[in-house]
Amino acid sequence: MLDQKQDLRFSPVVNATPERLTAAQITSYNANGFVQPFNVFDAAEIADIRAYINGLMNDMGEAGAYGINCYQARLSGLYDIAADARILDLVQDLMGPDILCWASAILSKRPHDPKAVPWHQDASFWALSPARTVTVWLAIDDADAANSAMQFIPGTHDKGALPVAETKGEGSVFHKGTANADAMGAPFTNTLKAGQMSLHADMLVHGSQANTSDRRRCGLTLRYCPPSVAITNPKWATGVEAILCRGDAGSWKTHPRPTNNDITKTSSPHVVGNN
Repeated sequence: MLDQKQDLRFSPVVNATPERLTAAQITSYNANGFVQPFNVFDAAEIADIRAYINGLMNDMGEAGAYGINCYQARLSGLYDIAADARILDLVQDLMGPDILCWASAILSKRPHDPKAVPWHQDASFWALSPARTVTVWLAIDDADAANSAMQFIPGTHDKGALPVAETKGEGSVFHKGTANADAMGAPFTNTLKAGQMSLHADMLVHGSQANTSDRRRCGLTLRYCPPSVAITNPKWATGVEAILCRGDAGSWKTHPRPTNNDITKTSSPHVVGNN
């Protein structure tokens, strides 16, 4: 159920002097709700990140096989990725100079994984207002249509909260999803090479199909917002551990870079979304 105090309206980005994005890319983000692809990490860097991510999943065992959520303030390795200047430079052009990372998730679909993520709008699950989160989806593996890359429905980010309905099928990750999404336009497949990333708005309808291929599809999502965003539910706030990536944190409680990088010596505070 939506929090009645939430403002889920999209606010178009106005930036006359972007540093990394072009004016055309900002126009595209405003019109479609996403922009991609961006080359961030080279082959050697993403290989190191992949080895790190694989180690975290191995240490978690079956509990971490599909998703590892919100360790950005508990593991120095994830903190450092979230605070990487190359990612933040792109986010800043959409958000401004004050940037918080309030959530992260390692999302892995193994070969022949039957689970599908139904069409949904992220911000409708969150106790945040106004809706200003920008999500980075960093490809740990190559992601394409064959191995269930995330899909967007362009232009659905500025429609407010759309009706939801019960999802069908035993493999669905969520019990509810955006109703009649198939009538909202042709999906865009978020094809990315490992080391590339996309940016999407928090009310954009998106999802992913079962991975019927012989290849894994693993990505890291990073959720960024400006300090003008507020948590609207105090109970929900207990599970949010934000880190300040740039600028001023405003009234947000933030956490310093952790010294720990062993996932077996900590735990996740919160579970936020799947893609």
